[in-house]
Amino acid sequence: MILETVHHAIVLAVDDIQPEAPPGSGQILRLVRYLMWFVMLCGVAAIIYAGGKFGWEKWNGATLESPKMVAAAAVGGIIATSASSLMNAVVLS
Repeated sequence: MILETVHHAIVLAVDDIQPEAPPGSGQILRLVRYLMWFVMLCGVAAIIYAGGKFGWEKWNGATLESPKMVAAAAVGGIIATSASSLMNAVVLS
């Protein structure tokens, strides 16, 4: 009972703390946005390359290895685009 009262008193006494960006972080955030754009561009290029390779392998009757490349590029793209959501869930929870 006493521990519960102390816990409630401490929780009610502390304000809701919100994260705040440090001064000068605008340039770092700009760099992160550029890197995110570059990663997405690389993912699109990888899927285009794998699709072209898939057509070439199908045309020549070679063994099909490119479906693995397409799947890997798709999974990498999903992870890359959800990175900010994953970090928010890990850091802010």
